[in-house]
Amino acid sequence: MAQRIKGQEIELLIVQDNVPLTSIGDVRSLEIAAKIETLQEGYLGETTDRYDAVYKGFRGRMELHFENGDVLDFIRTLIDKARRRVPGVRVNVKATFAFPGGGRKRLLLKDLSFGEIPISFGSRTDYGTISLEFAGEDYNQI
Repeated sequence: MAQRIKGQEIELLIVQDNVPLTSIGDVRSLEIAAKIETLQEGYLGETTDRYDAVYKGFRGRMELHFENGDVLDFIRTLIDKARRRVPGVRVNVKATFAFPGGGRKRLLLKDLSFGEIPISFGSRTDYGTISLEFAGEDYNQI
């Protein structure tokens, strides 16, 4: 039976302006989704609709635990980028998938835009969690 990939075989690296943010690495979860919209149109004289698809980029979400203030500095940079206070900031994410059978694939999520960034402490005993929602035009498989 073939082994399937698990979260422990995924390495995630956040890169800001070509500098890896190695201190931001406690990624709890990751979700990446291609945004494909299905178009449907019906025509006179035809008994079924026709379908087509349009690629609209991708979206994603990652949840982080944090153990130092570097992630708060990163959030400040994202806010400053959104407010156009810092020119040219680019954030990329590289995800490396190490398959149990020996193969490796990498996705480079380029020039991400970020949405809401909640910081959460569920209770006295829960770790602090930061959620990063992001979107981008396209990604490369390298």
